[in-house]
Amino acid sequence: MERWHVIGLIITLYLGITLAIGLLSGRRSSMSVQGYVAGDRDFGLLVMYFVLGASVFSAFAFLGGPGWAYSRGAAAFYILCYGVLGIVPYFYIGPKAAALGRSRGYVTQAQLICGRFPSRALSVLIAALTLLAFIPYVTLQMRGAGIVIEAVTDGNIPLWLGAAVSYGIVTLYVLFSGVTAVGWTNTFQGIFMLTIAWTLGLYLPISLYGGVGEMFTQIHAERPELLSLPGLTATGEPWSWGGYSSAIIVSAVGLMMWPHLFMKAFTARTDNTLRQTVVLFPTFQLFLIPVFLIGFAGVLYPERPPSADFILPFMILNTDLPAIVVGLFCAGALSASMSTGDSLMHAAASVTVEDGIKPFSSLSDPQQRRLIQIFVLVVGAVAYGFAVSEGASLVVLLLTSYGIICQLAPPIVAALYWPRATTAGVISGFASGSITAAFFFMTGYFGANLRPFDLHEGLLGLIVHICVLVGVSLLTKPQQRQHIAAFVEVGGKTPS
Repeated sequence: MERWHVIGLIITLYLGITLAIGLLSGRRSSMSVQGYVAGDRDFGLLVMYFVLGASVFSAFAFLGGPGWAYSRGAAAFYILCYGVLGIVPYFYIGPKAAALGRSRGYVTQAQLICGRFPSRALSVLIAALTLLAFIPYVTLQMRGAGIVIEAVTDGNIPLWLGAAVSYGIVTLYVLFSGVTAVGWTNTFQGIFMLTIAWTLGLYLPISLYGGVGEMFTQIHAERPELLSLPGLTATGEPWSWGGYSSAIIVSAVGLMMWPHLFMKAFTARTDNTLRQTVVLFPTFQLFLIPVFLIGFAGVLYPERPPSADFILPFMILNTDLPAIVVGLFCAGALSASMSTGDSLMHAAASVTVEDGIKPFSSLSDPQQRRLIQIFVLVVGAVAYGFAVSEGASLVVLLLTSYGIICQLAPPIVAALYWPRATTAGVISGFASGSITAAFFFMTGYFGANLRPFDLHEGLLGLIVHICVLVGVSLLTKPQQRQHIAAFVEVGGKTPS
């Protein structure tokens, strides 16, 4: 039996276990939309911890993270920074959102925003921009899965086939079991990828350099620029502090604004479950340490991968590891990709129906569920088309998505904390901020970098967004006090 056959069998076994968990877990939830989208609001601490952690740390962390450590050095630490910072607001916002979800039946963040600021146009705008951000994010996951499978099977299973098989499995269990499948498969995948990451992250520096400390000593002697903050750009030039810090700010602001993460507030059993998850979440950041070590281990390796994003599978394949170990690594990388991809596909379809279609059409529960399932297929097909074509760096794809999605932060904060905010102010701010972010992204994409101080386009969009939201709100008629109180004064306490 050839080496890649053994690896293929391990991948097949992993995919089979994941599919079984996903399909069987669906029996726990009801057939209602609330069951399919919010898991009947019954996720406990174990599932909440892993569904948030595994959903955040995806193909970008398992592949893009080592790729940045390998090619850009200390620049990769921005990922470690924003994860710790970005989860903090969820400690306060999450329970308030959950309380409103229980009392008003919300299952998406746009429903919460438009509950406070009634507007079908705003609902559609949020749905459209969410989809626009989700497509590159789902593409990133699919491409990451395909990259790994193609690399570890020596090209016998090409990227297009690896992505199709792995995400065919994801599509099946999301279609039939909804968010309950996402929760329980993420728990399995999270435990698996943490184990694999730490095993490989410690093994490679020890086997190649004699230890982690010795590895960094040699890198400091030969490539000291990689260990100096804020690291390097993609072209090898020193990254500016403006670019580094704004990448952290945009990613931190956007972290819990991702609909597939924010919506998990509506799945928690109690408010204490949410708060405990936030307190424990930084421990999941430890996953990044071995992932970065793998990237740094490749810096002084005599051979080079075809691209930085390939460094992790490249190192695994060039250090004479047994086929079984390589297969387990591949399964760990697939865990990282699929644990985020399933949540993204489910959320993208749910947001499309609940926020983009439902406000204009009276749909029964079965009709809503069926439409969500159809859009799971549509989102998956579109993302797959982009995934199998040549694309940008995995981390660049992620940062682009964050620039869009962080525009959801001001409306959420305004809905829950600022009594003077108005519907006109929120719509104006959201539109202007999104247009600003898109303008600076497109001009940079076509070679004209107009961003002041090298700031991320998402941060520039946020600055415009907040100014317009505040200005227009103060110039327009305030909402009724009773309506405002229902959102601003909600306590977020667990019902007795």
